[in-house]
This record gives sequence, C-alpha cells and structure tokens, in this order.
Amino acid sequence: MVDRTISAAVSEDEWRKRLTPQQYHVLREKGTDRPFEGEFTHPVFEGVFRCAACGTTLFSTETQFDSGCGWPSFTAPVDGDNVALNQDLSHNMVRIEVTCRNCGGHLGHVFDDGPNPTGQRWCINSSSLDLDSSE
Repeated sequence: MVDRTISAAVSEDEWRKRLTPQQYHVLREKGTDRPFEGEFTHPVFEGVFRCAACGTTLFSTETQFDSGCGWPSFTAPVDGDNVALNQDLSHNMVRIEVTCRNCGGHLGHVFDDGPNPTGQRWCINSSSLDLDSSE
C-alpha cells in the first residue's frame, strides 16, 4: 500500500493534483486543521490511519484517545520508523513536529502531556490522515 517512490521527486504541482486543498495546506505547507472540525477528532473509528499523501501506516485507532484538544490524539505511532520528529520554533513556541518519514508530509506535533503508557500526546491533523478500516 505504501508507495516508497514518493519523495522529494514529487513536484509541488503533482502534490496539488493528488491532494485536496486542505490536505495540501496541512501536509505540504505545514498548516493545521481548525480545532474540532477534523473528520477524525473523536475516537469512534476502527482500523489504522495512513498518511493521506503516500499511504504509510501511521497510527492505530487502538492508541487513539479523546484529549479534548480538538485534533485526533494518539499515545504512539504504529511504527516509530514511519515518522520523523523535528524541532519546530514557529509561532513563538518550541514544539516537536511530526512528519511522515516516507513523503515528508507534516502530520502535527507530539507533546509530553498524554496518558499512560507513553505519557505522550501525538496531536495529528485529520487532513493528513486516511482511515483504513480493513486492518
């Protein structure tokens, strides 16, 4: 399901064709969904969430929880090798940005204020996710 050929070789014009305007804004321009307006904000789904740009498996609904923050929240990714963490100093804050390791798409941020077992809250934009309920 993952297209490992997707990388920096994909032009911005091609990304614009493949993604909706909101997905492009979030994944390619490091934008964000409006709080509480994303499709996957509340944990009522079953399956795995994949990167909306390239299909990489990112999060399981089994680790999703309702943090009340307005975005889908998870305690951990399915496979830590599928995400990259980067320091984000935008908006006069110090945060850790989460990106898809395969395509570089912006997913959201990770914080150290989540529940057990990890104590982390992976705050992810709905627009960066596709639900695969077949798994």
